[in-house]
Amino acid sequence: MPQRLPAIIFFLLWLPLLLFAQKPEHTISSFENLPSRLFFFDDTSSAIYHDSMEGNIFVSPDEGKTWKRADDIPKGAALMVIEHPFDNTWAFVLTRTNTHYRTDDRGRTWRTFEVPIDVALVARPLSFHSDPKKSGYILYQGTVCDRSGWGAICHDETYMTEDAFASKPRKLLSETTRCQFAHSSADFKHEAHPDLIYCVAFDTETTGSSGHSLVSSRLFSSTDFFQSEKRAEDLGIGKNAKGVIAFAIVSKFAVVALKDLSPGSQGDMLLYVTVDTKTWAKAQFPHASSAKLRENAYTLVESTTHSLAVDVVMQDQGTIGTLFVSNSNGTFFVQSLKDTNRNEMGFVDYERIYGVEGIGLANVVANAADVARRGVAKILKSFITFNDGSSWSPLRAPEKDSAGNRISCDPEDADKCSLHLHSVTTPHNSGRIFSSPAPGFVMGVGSVGPTLMPYAECDTFLSTDGGVSWNKVSLDAYKYDFGDSGSILVVVKDEDGVSEARYSLDSGYTWTTYDFGIKLRARALVTVPDSTSQKFMLLGQVALKDQKDGVGRFVIVYLDFIGTRNRKCTDDDFEKWYARSHKSECIMGHKQWYKRRKPNADCYVGDKFTDPVGQEENCACTDDDYECDYNFLWEGDKCVPVGPEPIPADVCKSPDHKYMGSSGYRKIPGNTCTGGNKDDKIEKPCSQAPPAEGAIIHQTFPFPITDRKFQTILVRLKDGSIWQSSNEGYTWVQIHPELKFVASGRAYLITETSVFYTTTDSGRTWNIAHAPTPPNTFRAQVLRFHPDSDKLVWTGNRDCDEVMARSCRAEAQYSRDNGRTWNFVENYVVNCAWAKDVKLDADPTGILCESYRDKLGSQKFFMGNNPLGLVEGSSYFMKKRQLFKQVVGFAKFSEFLVVAELLPESRSLDLQVSLDGVKFATGMFPPSMHPTAHASATLHYAAYTVLESSTGSLFLHMTMSEPPHPYWGNILKSNSNGTYFGLSIENVNRDDRGFVDFERMIGLKGIALANVVVNPDDAAVSGVKQLQTRITHNDGGVWTSLMQPHVDSYGTTYTCNTVSCVLNLHGLTSYRQKSLSTPSIVGVLVAAGNVGNYLAPYDQSDTFFSRDGGFTWEEIRKGPHLWVFGDSGSVLVMASDREATDHVFFSTDEGSNWGEYQFTDEKMRVTSLVNAPSDTSRRFILFGHLPHSTTTLAVHLDFTYLTSRKCIINIKDPGHDDFEFWIPSEERQEECLFGRKTLYHRRVRYADCVVGDRPKYLPRIEKNCSCVRSDFECEFNYYKNDNGECVLSPGLTPLPSDRSCRNGSWYERTAYRKISYSSCQGGERLDLGARYRCADSSDPDEGASAFWFLVTVLGILSFLVVAYGFYVWKARG
Repeated sequence: MPQRLPAIIFFLLWLPLLLFAQKPEHTISSFENLPSRLFFFDDTSSAIYHDSMEGNIFVSPDEGKTWKRADDIPKGAALMVIEHPFDNTWAFVLTRTNTHYRTDDRGRTWRTFEVPIDVALVARPLSFHSDPKKSGYILYQGTVCDRSGWGAICHDETYMTEDAFASKPRKLLSETTRCQFAHSSADFKHEAHPDLIYCVAFDTETTGSSGHSLVSSRLFSSTDFFQSEKRAEDLGIGKNAKGVIAFAIVSKFAVVALKDLSPGSQGDMLLYVTVDTKTWAKAQFPHASSAKLRENAYTLVESTTHSLAVDVVMQDQGTIGTLFVSNSNGTFFVQSLKDTNRNEMGFVDYERIYGVEGIGLANVVANAADVARRGVAKILKSFITFNDGSSWSPLRAPEKDSAGNRISCDPEDADKCSLHLHSVTTPHNSGRIFSSPAPGFVMGVGSVGPTLMPYAECDTFLSTDGGVSWNKVSLDAYKYDFGDSGSILVVVKDEDGVSEARYSLDSGYTWTTYDFGIKLRARALVTVPDSTSQKFMLLGQVALKDQKDGVGRFVIVYLDFIGTRNRKCTDDDFEKWYARSHKSECIMGHKQWYKRRKPNADCYVGDKFTDPVGQEENCACTDDDYECDYNFLWEGDKCVPVGPEPIPADVCKSPDHKYMGSSGYRKIPGNTCTGGNKDDKIEKPCSQAPPAEGAIIHQTFPFPITDRKFQTILVRLKDGSIWQSSNEGYTWVQIHPELKFVASGRAYLITETSVFYTTTDSGRTWNIAHAPTPPNTFRAQVLRFHPDSDKLVWTGNRDCDEVMARSCRAEAQYSRDNGRTWNFVENYVVNCAWAKDVKLDADPTGILCESYRDKLGSQKFFMGNNPLGLVEGSSYFMKKRQLFKQVVGFAKFSEFLVVAELLPESRSLDLQVSLDGVKFATGMFPPSMHPTAHASATLHYAAYTVLESSTGSLFLHMTMSEPPHPYWGNILKSNSNGTYFGLSIENVNRDDRGFVDFERMIGLKGIALANVVVNPDDAAVSGVKQLQTRITHNDGGVWTSLMQPHVDSYGTTYTCNTVSCVLNLHGLTSYRQKSLSTPSIVGVLVAAGNVGNYLAPYDQSDTFFSRDGGFTWEEIRKGPHLWVFGDSGSVLVMASDREATDHVFFSTDEGSNWGEYQFTDEKMRVTSLVNAPSDTSRRFILFGHLPHSTTTLAVHLDFTYLTSRKCIINIKDPGHDDFEFWIPSEERQEECLFGRKTLYHRRVRYADCVVGDRPKYLPRIEKNCSCVRSDFECEFNYYKNDNGECVLSPGLTPLPSDRSCRNGSWYERTAYRKISYSSCQGGERLDLGARYRCADSSDPDEGASAFWFLVTVLGILSFLVVAYGFYVWKARG
């Protein structure tokens, strides 16, 4: 015992010191280069340092205290290192050879494995299975190159291993770009086969292409590692599921990005999403936002398990975006935040706060318009959301600075005094920017004021309540990290060299400085990923002068704070911390709280590698916890039905019975609120139940209607009120009954004031917006739209409040954010519009304005002495130039910009045509057909009409007869650039409104119908026009009469059966049906007309039908009818257009057989029938009015239940399904139309089935044909004689030959030119005359002169070279 007494005394003397906290400890390790990767194995103390410059791997088993190079891996071999995300013992080092390395003990030892091909240089060459039982299942992406000569053709292949490469891997699939297990994410939960694999790969087998064309890139899947099963995912769109760019699993969503390869697409990207691997749905973005995904112009940002978040580039400036957030299945997106900040690499200033539902931080560009307009530097502001992006607010600034003094601005004024933080686009540390798994702790570097200051001028801020409130904890910018579940905060200055770190043990209230003995510039500060350790690694760069005592250029400073506290926390040291305490504590129906150490508790948590567990307390249900049920949608603040509610069979045995149906609402999936009853079933009459199969239903809504829009249908009444139906006419509500609207548009309602209303969700909600001026009362269109974004041009009245205002004028302003902000364009204008159009490839920032020269006085009283010029302004009208001094107007048609230039001296018009809005060419007309300016302005505007054009040429109707004679004129057609116009057809009918009996067929370009006056001489005297119908199948080159049917709809032979009897149809001047064709079924025409020598009056007409593009016709009903197709042609509905009726006719076989449905007891006069714009719905709206009544009725007709059988489509065996491939030329001798044989896909006529949203296959060109006479038309100054030959017009001269050298030769111009829309090749080339080699000439003397001129020039040059050489020789002696 005496021997032990000194030891006891020694211990008692040191006991007080042991009870007090000690300082941190540190060690320093040196490296040659900065790491390309520095990471911990999850939930372990082992770390990896990859020096990619030297190709070496370093391993630390003790959180960075000591390091050792991985000796099992040769020096310089490590190309990349990848840890296993689901097994924290494995990592893989990939090299530039076929030999790679694996560790299964966290880096202590490494063993080799072989793969037959080199690793692909992609971001993620390995893909892992998430099932712990299948952790050895790994996909390896490699590259194979076939070398030929100096080059090589390479493609990627994917290999598969089931034992982490312990055995030889086998090839999975070739021609791949990315393969991934469906089970590769903890959040993506589904019931799919455990071995399901997705691969983005090139389909070289079915396309027959050996190259990697985008059209052959598809998403494939297999459940047997592609041994016998290789399924092409059709994404619900069939063969159109091609052009796949990428595949990714984000949170609980699998997302496929593909490029839209359909005709007319501008390379937009499409997203398809699934949450169960079975059903794919297209991601829908709001129409009014004009959101279009483009390659490398969108980013899938950090998402929740409730919704998917996508940032889309919306501005011309590619570093500004808009954040969209989806619904629970990732398909319908709403705009969350405008003008988000991005960088060139696609990174977005957006980050969710870790572990706390609903909170996120984002930066927006406050001066987005100026950045895109003038290229100025961006000004950023920070915002925070507490409800998953539904709303955003500024970050509340701290009231005091780090020294306890009040800040210089008022935090209550958030516009001028809020906190702004640097974010993802400018990272200054590794890992997450703001938060860590430490509950509620958020740090950032930023500034207080109106906008974000540069990083070097910023300070460091801390929030301990998830971003609700903030404190300034340090002057200057610091790197920061959290340890021991938030009980330790460590910061290191980030602006210059330092040798010390600061740390806080009481949640940032007090700070202590620790000197680690070496001056360095901090590069990163990290700890274990779950922030539960008390040890940190500081990565730094040491200046040469400070590299002493064996310290290298780059160092890891290991910081150990274990000794700073000597007591482990007990239960009394913890408190409940509730998240999201901003406005409401509940989200998704529950409160969320964590157990967190009290700030003043002097203890350490010590739960290393234990993630904080959030606890939930359910909340009482509120309206925010519900969404619309199936078959319902939001309209204002309530859910309304889109049609009859589906109910189980045999529930309703009588219309008098009741059934329990949906309230219209359902609890949001995943919501845990309690006590709500908004989704309880309610009792409904069986009269609201869906009818039996084969039945038709209707519903009538009366109101005095004058205008309408659809699919969400807007109706403007004579009294200026607006009515809306969001369910194809099933129910109607009035929008803002207190206001009167002067116009209505697709998504804009314009009032008589500067206030207008806009909807971004198809009318479910309407938002108030403010224009700079009231709408104009001149002849200018108020709103003009841009095809690529939500840019607007508004033309309104300025200073026109008084009747005799002295300076009343039309003023144009533009907006780039859907009317939120406006910028001045021009004063005293008539028409201002964006230069760019869907097909017109003009400057996207250009604006065109018809602007008066003298900008003084009241525009109401301007006369002809103030010329109207055309001004173009690029860079949003910042750079202006006058295109023409005096114009009548301009318009855009397809790819053409057409300007009517007025020439005052000759009192005539020149037609100026441009394909880019910059270069213009004057339209050349036959001398007798030049558009002449008449004395009367009214007659002047009616002198010509530019017709619809879709085949690369302009069609122009030139009025040749006008009062006192009846109206008619000639149709002229231009060449491909719109400059040379030739006669296409004479004496085409028009009326006094300027409407022309000319219509192109929808879906089949180059086919058009026109009515001609066949008695022009007699009509000029009698005033009575006799009309016949002509049709062209080669874009106006040849016009023929319509072939009459053999029998009428009763099977009776027509009384008119001579060769002069033809079919004649009413056109735009006399038929109330707006179009004779439909986009939903190719080749079909429906029209009212008669068989006879001439066109009979409308009330004496019958209804005719063609399903082969107008080659043959049949009569389908007696009398004229209004008509509409539904469901891609499977339903045809007709209503009499001659008298009042109480019924409609319907056909499911394109008019061969008819049914009849009575929709009213009292007959009404039908004025129109409408469907969705694409004619794909089986629901229709019939508009009409009762006799002797001003009330207009809207009748909703629902043919949905005629049949429930869905059409079968089998592209590999088209003869045995419900569809057919149709060739437009199959009814005539010529095999080709427009120089090619094209197959079109459409429903078989007698297939009684529902097409629905079945994909339509694009037209397929089988082959290009040899040229024949029908592929040509008359050249400029030529006309077609009675024999069908092109001859020179008397007194005119042909155009000179184009001697441009092509393939070493040129051809003399002939009387013919090839139709621009024709793709014929070879054959009979009527447009090519005598051929000359480019060195030849038709004038021998001219060729001789050229030869001697060349000899002379070469002789002179030779003399000069010799003389100069002699001079140099003499000068040098």
